[in-house]
Amino acid sequence: MMQMKASHAQQGVQAHGGAWSRLLSELSRRWFLIGIFLAITLAKTYPSIGAKGGPLKPEVTVRYIAVSLIFFNSGLSLNTDDLAKAVRHYQLHIFIQCFTLVLIPLVVSLLVRLLALSMLVADIYLVGLRVVSCMPPPVSSAVILTKSVGGNEAAAVFNSVFGSFLGIVVTPILLLVLVGPLHTLLSCSPCMHACT
Repeated sequence: MMQMKASHAQQGVQAHGGAWSRLLSELSRRWFLIGIFLAITLAKTYPSIGAKGGPLKPEVTVRYIAVSLIFFNSGLSLNTDDLAKAVRHYQLHIFIQCFTLVLIPLVVSLLVRLLALSMLVADIYLVGLRVVSCMPPPVSSAVILTKSVGGNEAAAVFNSVFGSFLGIVVTPILLLVLVGPLHTLLSCSPCMHACT
């Protein structure tokens, strides 16, 4: 009887230890998403730390240092053969660029029209949604997220850079077509209404 109780206690400790190791394994696999959640929580709790002129100096650290470090790290970890192979996957690049610079702006434009009909959202926010949908994806986050899920990092780097260069031409055209001329954009601005 005593031996049976000891056996059950030992199994309970092993099961408990197994659960902890599985939990730690899962947390280590999802470190990036957990880090994003913690960063958002800290930013909400202590916004002055990351504000312009705050201790983190985001006007310098984010603009120059962080993006440079992300690409430096990607460059160190990328094999040049992998990058050369990634460049040759033209169907992937066409899909990604069309998804980003055609499909997303069209879907958001339809969403904006539905929201405009509901009259639940102010016009300036709807214009903002359209403007953001016309932008190419942020370079650093596309590479980091692809790397964190074990995706094709070389293809992500190529498409981020290619999308940024393509966005120089495509984004103004999309803005003109989906948002309209500058005077239309300014006419719904709260600043313009306050000035007139």
